[in-house]
Amino acid sequence: MGGTALIVIDMLNTYEHDDAEVLVRSVRDALPGVGALLKRAREARAPVIYVNDNFGRWRSHHGEILEAALAGRYGDLVEPIAPDQDALFVVKARHSAFFETPLAYLLNQLRVRRVVLCGQVTEQCVLYSALDAHIRHLDVTVALDAVAHIDAGLAEAALRMMERNMAAELRPSGGITFEDGRAGR
Repeated sequence: MGGTALIVIDMLNTYEHDDAEVLVRSVRDALPGVGALLKRAREARAPVIYVNDNFGRWRSHHGEILEAALAGRYGDLVEPIAPDQDALFVVKARHSAFFETPLAYLLNQLRVRRVVLCGQVTEQCVLYSALDAHIRHLDVTVALDAVAHIDAGLAEAALRMMERNMAAELRPSGGITFEDGRAGR
């Protein structure tokens, strides 16, 4: 393995928080893009890594997080993009996929040099994960139609920051491939 990894951020969600209704609308729009990226990454045998909040459930593991999300009010948003048996999983407690997690070590072990980010929330967890990837000298691609937001204006500003300040490549999911372990340019 190596080259490029798909990082799926916080898509296993029970949507039991204040901004859930606004977020759900955006997630519905992003879901086809996330599904398309998952399909292409899996077909290319690129690493697929789900990085997800544990929602304060410190005794949980990835199976329990997935079960809770599937059983939640919006399980229909989780089911089509659920991890398969080959997916890797990292639990996070804060916004960044890298903050106090083993993700950087895992990516190094897989010899990943480029990450493709998708998931939620663009102006929070995706933004901070892109920054942390950038400062670790990873190339970053953000799938424009596979990220969801709470605040459209802040999401647009976050995308501009990722592109300008972090040299992130912003592309629609249909323009991202995983052949030979690299995202298509």
